[in-house]
Amino acid sequence: MTELDEIGPIDYVIVEWPGKQPNGEALPHLIDLVDNGIIRILDVAFITKDEAGNVAVLEINELGETLAIFEGASSGLIGDEDVAEAGGALEPGTSAAVLIWENRWAAPFASALRRNGAQLVATGRIPVQEIAAALEALEQTA
Repeated sequence: MTELDEIGPIDYVIVEWPGKQPNGEALPHLIDLVDNGIIRILDVAFITKDEAGNVAVLEINELGETLAIFEGASSGLIGDEDVAEAGGALEPGTSAAVLIWENRWAAPFASALRRNGAQLVATGRIPVQEIAAALEALEQTA
């Protein structure tokens, strides 16, 4: 088996916030996920979109000590095309973190499926706001 055969599902997120940098409140939670072997960060990029709509990559050293932990975390998976696409999703005057990670917790399950010929045919996420709205609608009809 190659290392690729044993890899878990890969996810990405683009998280936007106003201004140039987050306050760091979520960072300890992300670090805990990595330290506990739940995820493995494969790549991270920080981008900004100015009021005129110009998108630029922010260097880690521009973001202060809070995000210095990501120094050297880039694997090259996030390319210029990805940055442009992520930038298109941002509102002017905002910044974002683009993260790609492996779900290490699911690697044994995913590997077993692949060894048995299974393949992923669809995936998705349901935002918590949609779940809350659906539950509220169910309560109103009950």
